[in-house]
Amino acid sequence: MPSSLSAPGERLRTLWNRLAPLPGGKAVFSFLLGWMTPYSGSIGARVAELEPGWCRVTLRDRRRVRNHLGSIHAIALANLAEMASGLAVLAGLPAGVQGIVTGFSITYLKKARGLLTAECRAERLNVTSEQDYEAAVAVMDAQDDVVARATARWRLRPIPRTTHDARRTNSS
Repeated sequence: MPSSLSAPGERLRTLWNRLAPLPGGKAVFSFLLGWMTPYSGSIGARVAELEPGWCRVTLRDRRRVRNHLGSIHAIALANLAEMASGLAVLAGLPAGVQGIVTGFSITYLKKARGLLTAECRAERLNVTSEQDYEAAVAVMDAQDDVVARATARWRLRPIPRTTHDARRTNSS
């Protein structure tokens, strides 16, 4: 059986579905996500919505994510976009499929200030063989102006069954 660390989509969906409806549940989910992925957690983003293949993540404007120009740092924006991509893609993958980012590009369109929202929709995630997949992310400010556009390139593949897994299945 594949490890939940190499294919975390089902675990993410289960945890989200359990916590999101509770008072403060989205904050708890976001905290746990930051604990599991410390670098992504460093910006303090909050998961606002998560469904298979869809994610919306927010980031408050505060000193720890600002640059010397008084706007949100470019790498904080990239981190936010990559987080949205990762959650949308991983939550959309069927059990037994893993993914890893192999490339990332971002274009900054205007200074980012105030509450930011990153959105990603990942579709057609029926993976039967190794494939590359591009997930587009838009980062918007509170006025719904797009401040950045990003693309995360993913390598998706079914988790290979090891000889050990095959033996365990045959002896059951």
